[in-house]
Amino acid sequence: MLYNAKNGTLKIGGSEMDYIRFGTGERILVMLPGLGDGLRSVKGTALPMAFTYRVFAKEFTVYAFSRKNALPEGYTTKEMAADQAAAMEQLGIQKADVLGVSMGGMIAQHLAISYPEMVGKLILTVTSARPNPILEASIDEWVSCAKRGDHTAFMDSNVRRIYSEEYYRKNRWLVPIMGKLTKPKSYERFFIQAEACLKHSAFENLHQIRAQTLVIGGGKDKVLGGDASREIAAEIPGAQLRMYDRLGHGLYEEAGDFNQTVLDFLDAF
Repeated sequence: MLYNAKNGTLKIGGSEMDYIRFGTGERILVMLPGLGDGLRSVKGTALPMAFTYRVFAKEFTVYAFSRKNALPEGYTTKEMAADQAAAMEQLGIQKADVLGVSMGGMIAQHLAISYPEMVGKLILTVTSARPNPILEASIDEWVSCAKRGDHTAFMDSNVRRIYSEEYYRKNRWLVPIMGKLTKPKSYERFFIQAEACLKHSAFENLHQIRAQTLVIGGGKDKVLGGDASREIAAEIPGAQLRMYDRLGHGLYEEAGDFNQTVLDFLDAF
C-alpha cells in the first residue's frame, strides 16, 4: 500500500482508540491532532495523512492517534496523555519524537512532563499551556453553535478563526457544503474535549520538560493567540521558537514550509 499506510484500533482504558500508521523509517514520529478529533477520529485517514506528510515517510514510521472513542465526563488532557503513553507502550513504542497540534500539543506537554523517557524531540504547534481569553472565546463560540445544532455556523466560525483572512475569503463559499457533509450524529466527544482544553493546565510544569523542543506559533492566531506560543517557548528550557507572523492557527496547512521546518528540527543534532 502507498507509503505503507495502515489504519488500526487499540483497546485502551475500557474503550477503543483509533490510530493510523505510515512510513518505513526506523525512527518513530507520533502526531497528536487538535480539537477536531472531537468531531471525527483519524479512522480511515491513513492514505490522505500519508500523502500530506509524505516528507516524513522515508526516515520515519509515523503514527497519528485519536483520543479513545468513549470519553468519560471530566476527562482531562493529563489523562489523555496517560492513555497516549499506554497506547504507545501497547504498540511497542518505547520512545518517539512527538508533534502535537493545538489540543494535541496540550496532550504532548503532559506526555513530555509525566513520561519524559518516552519523548525524544518535541514539536508544539499552535498550542497553549493554559486557558486565555482568546481560547475561551473561541471554544465558547463553537460550543454555542453546536448546542443549538447550527453546524454551518460552527464550521464558519472554525474556518474564520483557524485560517488566514485570505483563505477565509476564498473558501467561505464552501462552508454551507461543509456544514451539511460534516455534521456529526452527536457533539458529545467534542464537548468533553472542548472542556478539557478550557481546563488544561501545564504552565507551572513546563520547566520540567527536558526534550529538545520546537514551538511553532502563528502571529495572527485567532483560536488561542500568538502569545500562547511565545509563553510556552519562554518556559521550556532551551526551546526554539518559530513564529509565522502573517499566519494564524491553520499555519500547519497554509505554510508551505511547515513540514520541512519540522523535519529540519528533527534531523538537527
